[in-house]
Amino acid sequence: MILITGDIHGSIDVGKLTTKRFSLQKELTKKDYLIICGDFGGVWFGEQKDRFWLDWHNNKNYTTLFIDGNHENHNLLNEYPIEQWKGGKVHKIRPSVYHLMRGQIFTIEGKKFFAFGGALSTDKKDRRENISWWASEEASIEEIKEAKENLQREDNIIDYVITHTVSKGFRENYLNGLRDEVCEESVTEEFLQYIENNVNYKYWYSGHFHIDKNFQDEKHYVLYNDIISI
Repeated sequence: MILITGDIHGSIDVGKLTTKRFSLQKELTKKDYLIICGDFGGVWFGEQKDRFWLDWHNNKNYTTLFIDGNHENHNLLNEYPIEQWKGGKVHKIRPSVYHLMRGQIFTIEGKKFFAFGGALSTDKKDRRENISWWASEEASIEEIKEAKENLQREDNIIDYVITHTVSKGFRENYLNGLRDEVCEESVTEEFLQYIENNVNYKYWYSGHFHIDKNFQDEKHYVLYNDIISI
């Protein structure tokens, strides 16, 4: 089984994953997967301070997969060695906790998932660089190039898109008033617009906006607290 949910922000919104609120997990095994659509926040302070919650995730019945959001310590994430897993690059945080790196395509239960984390922080003016905000929250030229190459190898056909934020057009058309205080252009959103325009996909899942809304006509589910099965 493959399940998916929205941001957890370290320990702030992790309550949705307790057995009381997510009772289905009692029936799951390590061959089942929960995907978190960014702002995982579990790699933030360093191994010693992060250990409790990382072990908490690792000890779940299922395997945790996450893409990065904007609220991550990207420097610490990138210190983990890169490994190959189910066709794409990952950071293996724990035996059952994996960071799905940007631009990678993973084959899970016979389905192809394109992962692309990152977003522009709307509150970065209130944060401190390399302490609570990291410039690498946004997509790099290299990540975009690799993503396009990986998609071309699949003839731009995949099953599911997993991102933290959404494309520029989708945000402007359907999420007006949310995160609208952003004045500068987002490189990540611009690239996701390319994905929306050029990639054939069945459904798109994202987080970031702290709402739960399924835009069925647009094949897009924006997640926060909902935990859904794919």
